[in-house]
Amino acid sequence: MTDVLTRAAPPAPASQARLRSPMALRLRRVAGAPGRIWIVGAALTALLVAIPALALVREAARGSAGLWPHLLAHVIPDAALQTAILLTGVGVMVTVLGCVTAWLVTAHEFPGRRIFEWALLLPLATPTYIVAYAYLDLLHPLGAVQGSIRWLLGYASPRDFRLPDIRSMTGCIILLGFVLYPYVYLTSRAMFLTQAANLVEASRTLGTRRGQVFWRVALPLARPAIAVGVSLALMETLNDIGASEFLGVNTLTISIYTTWVTRSDLAGAAQIALVMLAFVLVLVMAERHARRRQRYWTSPQRARSLAPGRLGTGAGLAAAAFCALPVVVGFLAPASYLAAEAWKRFRFAGLSANILTEAVTTVALAAVATLTTLALGLAVASAARAAPGRLTALLQRLSTIGYAMPGTVVAIGVLVPLAALDRWIDQSAQTWLGVATGLALIGSGAALCYAYTVRFLAIPTGSVDAGFSRIPRSLDHAARSLGENVTGVFRRVHLPLSTSALASAGLLVFVDCMKELPATLLLRPLNMETLATHLYGEAARGSYEDAALAALLIVLVGMAPVIVLARIGRRQPE
Repeated sequence: MTDVLTRAAPPAPASQARLRSPMALRLRRVAGAPGRIWIVGAALTALLVAIPALALVREAARGSAGLWPHLLAHVIPDAALQTAILLTGVGVMVTVLGCVTAWLVTAHEFPGRRIFEWALLLPLATPTYIVAYAYLDLLHPLGAVQGSIRWLLGYASPRDFRLPDIRSMTGCIILLGFVLYPYVYLTSRAMFLTQAANLVEASRTLGTRRGQVFWRVALPLARPAIAVGVSLALMETLNDIGASEFLGVNTLTISIYTTWVTRSDLAGAAQIALVMLAFVLVLVMAERHARRRQRYWTSPQRARSLAPGRLGTGAGLAAAAFCALPVVVGFLAPASYLAAEAWKRFRFAGLSANILTEAVTTVALAAVATLTTLALGLAVASAARAAPGRLTALLQRLSTIGYAMPGTVVAIGVLVPLAALDRWIDQSAQTWLGVATGLALIGSGAALCYAYTVRFLAIPTGSVDAGFSRIPRSLDHAARSLGENVTGVFRRVHLPLSTSALASAGLLVFVDCMKELPATLLLRPLNMETLATHLYGEAARGSYEDAALAALLIVLVGMAPVIVLARIGRRQPE
């Protein structure tokens, strides 16, 4: 082997100051052109993600000069104020629910604790617009809930007694908070699990009572993780269009949709989208600021995990009730309603052909987008692995910016360049072939798949990169010393060892594509319906019973990543 490596190595130039070993020269030779291919692929991927953002800025700049004053005077102030109030309220709710439930199931033993560890993740399976849709019917003045309350209190008519209308800012904050708190619960619980028992014991020896450990030790140490979870929840709030519209809250997302679809003003929608991007930028900067001093320290000896302390009977029942509340409100109540309504609809009219067609369309679009997203995520992560440095790190960061852009913003950014490309293709086809192609990209669903890819590319990029980080570099060196180039190392080493990371990322992307509503509403071809748009249309018309089956199918599919996350959570040290 030494002789082969020596013969393969080119002679070092006389002016070279330091000697290179035959092994180093061999590795340098086999990392040539194939490694550059990965970097080119990562650069093209980053460009595909950056194009919608650049197109959005260009489209906003093309608006008339008098449009900005009109938007600033009549549209943006009210929408921005309602968006800020909604974000503040949801931020407070998800922080309280997520942190308290995470600490209860991590540091305390009480009835049902093992069940609540995974049950608290269940609201992730219910999109916000489905929860709003369910509660609009459940809490209707003529619905079963208010009817039962009036019967118990002896009232005969909604004129005599009715609950406050859920179509309000308060109702929207409460419902979104009960659905989005798992983002904070996941990150906070993971941080609480990694806090060693000796930190708590040290605080106890310094005079901290057990009831103060959460406020004085656990919570300050978990602040960066909490900031990450809250920022994710708030980005989902910004992306929401169905729940906000159903509940009568005029957010920036609703303003973009109304300006584009109802008023046919794409430039005005793009200008509002720029304001919305400013909100996103503030959220990202706040999350980065919270993590600016975060450092990791590991002991050469394995630290003992925090042992749960048993609560008394009264305190244990109170903890169980607090943990049960978000599970019931965020998942069990709407899911039970959907199951009951779907069963009644099925018994009355059977399974309609439209639902089957929409389910197939939804799965097909999500599958194509998932495969495309996984391929591009692999290219970006492989480039970072093959050629670590500032360039690949920059390309990796650029390829993930779409996850911070709400679906409405991505939709506008995708529509502008693809519409221009469609016109060019149509004109070229008519000139050279005498055939009109029409909207070949937008009309076929390609634009929607592109938007899905831009929006969710961060998921496989981060997941695959994390999977690659667990593969020792020594395996790469061994494979290269045996004659493999960078592509061969990827095919024979990286890919087989990263199948679990790829599978989990693909599952998350697939479910997110199925649930995505804003981009689907704005970019779906004419006469094409998905389960999400079918549900939105029926709810907007008030025919809730016709959309129950579509909503239930989305919830059932959304259960898959929750099950995966619950299994991962069980493997974490207790």
